[in-house]
Order: sequence, then C-alpha cells, then structure tokens
Amino acid sequence: MVKEFLECGKIVTTHGVKGEVKIEPWADSAEFLKGFKTFYLNNGQTELKVKSSRVHKSALLAVFDGIDDMDKALAMRGKVLFIKRADADLSDGKFFWQDLIGLEVVDENDHSIVYGKLRDISEIPGANDVYYILNEEGKEFLIPGIKDVVKKIDLEENKMYISPLEGLFDDEN
Repeated sequence: MVKEFLECGKIVTTHGVKGEVKIEPWADSAEFLKGFKTFYLNNGQTELKVKSSRVHKSALLAVFDGIDDMDKALAMRGKVLFIKRADADLSDGKFFWQDLIGLEVVDENDHSIVYGKLRDISEIPGANDVYYILNEEGKEFLIPGIKDVVKKIDLEENKMYISPLEGLFDDEN
C-alpha cells in the first residue's frame, strides 16, 4: 500500500533562541528536505509551514510558522516529521525506502520462485545500495541494488522482480 504521508526525519534539538530546530533527515539528505515548504506531524494530521530552512552539516535547521522562541521549539523535540508524497519530486526509477521494505522478491523470469521479502536497505557511500532479503526459513541474503539485478519494482503488486547474480541464493551448507 502506497502511503500518502512518509516519515522523513525527526526534530532532535533546538538551535539558537529564536525557535529554530535541528532536524535529523531520514529521507535522503538535508538538501532534499530543504526543498519542502510544508512538513506534517501525527502521520499527516498537523501541518507545519516552513518559514525558513538551511542545511547545516548533515542536518536541516528550520523555523516553522508559530514556533518563534526556544520554549516552543523545545516542545517540538523528539517529534517525527512527515512529508506529503505528492510534494516529493522523485526522478524515474527512484523510490522511497519505506515503499520498498516489505516487498516480495520474485524471480524476473519465473514468478513462481519467491526469494523472500525485502527486510532492510543499507546505503553504501560511493557504491550501490544493498538489499537484505529474508526468506521463509529465516535465512538472510544480500543483493546489490543495481540494474543488472533489480529488474522491476511494482508497488501496486507489492513485488520486486530480480535476476540474481550467480551464487547469490546458493546455499553452501
């Protein structure tokens, strides 16, 4: 199921005395989050309009309408922020990790071969992502998130179609 609102980060602390908060990004990068003019709390129920934002190291510093002093900013600490999917501009072939986790991983050529479910994803700086696949027996396999392996992602079917490299799913025992 494709969610309308996606978790994107967490307010971890205040910055200064004028209501600015520090946001730890969970979605891509602070630079990506800087492009949003509205964030949401409570899974999309409460809207937060961005007055200003800037990237600081790996975090986003932001001031929201109505949050104009340190006390109000302190009350925001620990809150999880959401973005509206419709506000995100993803290029073709890009997906939110939240949408991929839980997909059934199936052989591209023989759909009766199910390798398991996508359990987690790791980002390897300077390299490709790594997908963690958990099969029904509880064994975990790692596959590279590259075009040679991941052939198609269908969020409507809740499936990822792959063409595994030789030896990826071979059991040595």
